[in-house]
Amino acid sequence: MNRREFLKKTLLTASLSLAVSPTNIFAKQQTKKLNFLIIMTDDLGWGDLSCQYAKDIKTPNIDSLFAKGMKFTNFRTNCCVCSPTRASFFTARNPEKVGIPGVVRTRRDNNWGCLTKEAIFIPEILQAKGYFTSLIGKWHLGLNKPNTPNQRGFDEFHGFLGDMMDDYYSHLRLGNNYMRYNEQIIQTKGTHATELFTQWSIDSLRTCAKENKPFAQFLMYNAPHDPIQPPPEWLKKVTTRQKNIDPKRAELVAFIEHTDYCIGRVLDTLKGLSLADNTIIVFTSDNGGSLRFKANNGPYRSGKTHIYEGGIRVPACVVWSGKIKQNSKTDFNAQTMDILPTLLDAAGIKINHEIEGMSFLPTLLGKKQKPFNRYEYYTWLQGKGHNYKKRKYAVRKENWKLTNDRGYEKCQLFDLSKDPYEKTDVSEKHPEIFQELKKAIKAHMEQVQKIPWQRPE
Repeated sequence: MNRREFLKKTLLTASLSLAVSPTNIFAKQQTKKLNFLIIMTDDLGWGDLSCQYAKDIKTPNIDSLFAKGMKFTNFRTNCCVCSPTRASFFTARNPEKVGIPGVVRTRRDNNWGCLTKEAIFIPEILQAKGYFTSLIGKWHLGLNKPNTPNQRGFDEFHGFLGDMMDDYYSHLRLGNNYMRYNEQIIQTKGTHATELFTQWSIDSLRTCAKENKPFAQFLMYNAPHDPIQPPPEWLKKVTTRQKNIDPKRAELVAFIEHTDYCIGRVLDTLKGLSLADNTIIVFTSDNGGSLRFKANNGPYRSGKTHIYEGGIRVPACVVWSGKIKQNSKTDFNAQTMDILPTLLDAAGIKINHEIEGMSFLPTLLGKKQKPFNRYEYYTWLQGKGHNYKKRKYAVRKENWKLTNDRGYEKCQLFDLSKDPYEKTDVSEKHPEIFQELKKAIKAHMEQVQKIPWQRPE
């Protein structure tokens, strides 16, 4: 049975099971299908919002989202770099289980991932349920068929296939033009990429409103990933406002503030089209901020490319008018791969194939929810020969986190309930927990090492 046949079968089973599903009873109370708008930034630090931690930045539009919904104080990505987190997000699985242990790149000799044929993207399920699915912005999960958005559940792709842009105005990567409208190469030189993605998002929302289509839009900005390129007028605003700001920090602040302004345009459009009240909005980042570009990860240790909390803990909020209490906050522990199972749960759509992601819908609705009973893996398994013993990984169970951030280092054990900033290794004080987590990560590594990830010639 191929992947498409399997998806068809699971959707049929899911439809039948909905007749007795508690979430279906909840969904029937809705007069029309919920819409979804998921906004994901790239390399945004945990503290780099004025509603989070930073005192030198103004992000009123993103702040307004946090005020209108539920703020997550304990939200983590599945990885400390781009591609694996995105694979987890779209599939609700640990990334190495769908063939993305590391970063998908242009050159085959420096590429560390290729989606498996069997991987099912959650947007495929939404598509089959009548949603218009669009991906606006950054993809970063494949450059050729069958690993492009239109083959993985998206009706519309308007964005950038590759990883980082070498320039936000020319939009090239290593001399390649990866800008696409669906499968067509498009010429976009001259306009800042953040503004392009914003306008394409707005255009898509307007089309859905005009044609009365339920939508699931995934707005994936490249910003504030380097190169740090704010429009000059935005940099001037920051340096005028803060005379003594570090020049490098000023560039990043301006870059984020420009992105916030663009997000505000999308939110204004949603409201203007009378879509906001029936749309669940999610905001988050794909990993922590990069310290070399002066990102602010709050008090947490380290940043992007590291498996410590600064590399995987990110800002996150969910807005659902009339359902989620405004200005609410939760310390419920969730990962990127849990977002889409939660949204489908809210819509009464059952996922009937194997995933590791879990729904935190009860938490959103203000109900008590037990912590997820699972080992949580945070991995960046990238290296010559795919030698898992030399890669970065962490495994968490409840408040205990075993971390190996340099491959050759001795594993460290942290009790996050007492030491959220990971300052003290307590492996010698708690040898039984240390051994339990080592056993869990070893079994996980042995399992995923069998999954192919190399891109074909």
